[in-house]
Amino acid sequence: MRIALISDVHGNLAALDAVLSALEPFDAVWQLGDVVGYGPEPVAVIRRLQSAGAVGVRGNHDAAALGEISTEWFNDAARTAVEWTTGQLTPAAVEWLASNPRSRVEGDFTFAHGSPRDPLWEYLFSTSLARANVDAFTSPYCLVGHTHVPVAFRETDGRIEAIVPRDGTVLELDGRRAILNPGGVGQPRDGDPRAAAALLDTDARTVTWRRVPYQISVTQQAMRAAGLPQRLIDRLEQGF
Repeated sequence: MRIALISDVHGNLAALDAVLSALEPFDAVWQLGDVVGYGPEPVAVIRRLQSAGAVGVRGNHDAAALGEISTEWFNDAARTAVEWTTGQLTPAAVEWLASNPRSRVEGDFTFAHGSPRDPLWEYLFSTSLARANVDAFTSPYCLVGHTHVPVAFRETDGRIEAIVPRDGTVLELDGRRAILNPGGVGQPRDGDPRAAAALLDTDARTVTWRRVPYQISVTQQAMRAAGLPQRLIDRLEQGF
């Protein structure tokens, strides 16, 4: 089974369409939260994921757009974008967002947006944080997003190693427990503005990371038309 792994689409339809096209053929789409927030097309993104049969979890921006959590910890630009997003959501979009749990398990894989011990907020940037989360899930593998940075943390004899994948990097799922982050579709933050995603092949037992160029200017134009903050518009081409 070939599964498209995506996270942090953030209302960026051009990036999402480019990623899904690049990952074809696939049998399923697993999304790791923050479908909305920052970007200009939240409803169109939700409809695209619905049409693809995507299953997944809720991120902190999703929860904030639903009014479930406060935006007091968000910076000004993020708060402005979330409030704008809330006003755009249709009842059907709200229903779909709310249907995504904060964590879920599919076979050998636990899903969480941030981390298994703190699904909405914790950022897994380091081996020490990965080590602290290994006991928070019982499946062999955990899929996370939130950082917008592709990375894998793998446990070997009690030691955690960090693997920084590039475009085309293939990781074998050989039974060693691992936390896997496909990177951010809609707003990468590793200095590479190309959309990030990964393809899971459960038959070959591999994960392959991909970087996909898309028409950033199309998303930026839509953001300007919506009156979204300039800082969010600029960072798309910077990759930070």
